[in-house]
Amino acid sequence: MSPAVDAERVRDLARFVASRVDDEATLYLVGGTTAVIEGWRASTLDIDLYVEPDLDAVARAIADARRALDVYIEYAWPAQFVPELDGWRDRSPAVMRVGTITVRHYDPYSQALAKLRRAHAQDLADVAAMIANGLVVRHRARELFASVFPRLFRYPSVDARALQQMIDTALAD
Repeated sequence: MSPAVDAERVRDLARFVASRVDDEATLYLVGGTTAVIEGWRASTLDIDLYVEPDLDAVARAIADARRALDVYIEYAWPAQFVPELDGWRDRSPAVMRVGTITVRHYDPYSQALAKLRRAHAQDLADVAAMIANGLVVRHRARELFASVFPRLFRYPSVDARALQQMIDTALAD
């Protein structure tokens, strides 16, 4: 098993990828990776990423980084759990830039809604931290969820009513 991932190991990944890629690309940090960079968790088990554009050179560099840095890396992003929110890229805060690689947090609202859908204890704690740290405003998260609610039929494993209840409860003022 790979050692825990702290903020410096996430930065090491960005530097590693940038040292091997000439094309412009963005690495979007997701989940526990956002938590360690923002400082409400000291470490996480892996680095969850979404990458744009999907370039072979970036994918190869990430695969090489996994081995060279002894870190578990997974492609995971909120749209796997809830419909993509309009404007998510514009709400994705910059973390750093190294060479041709830009590192951003994946939109905190998208992350919060995906975490509420999963509803694990750590996910709920992360949403509370996002709210406490000002990354997510409750009423705006409810508005964004309402905007994608009609598209939940594309996620057959989601009980839309139960998710609505979870979001109403977690995001109550």
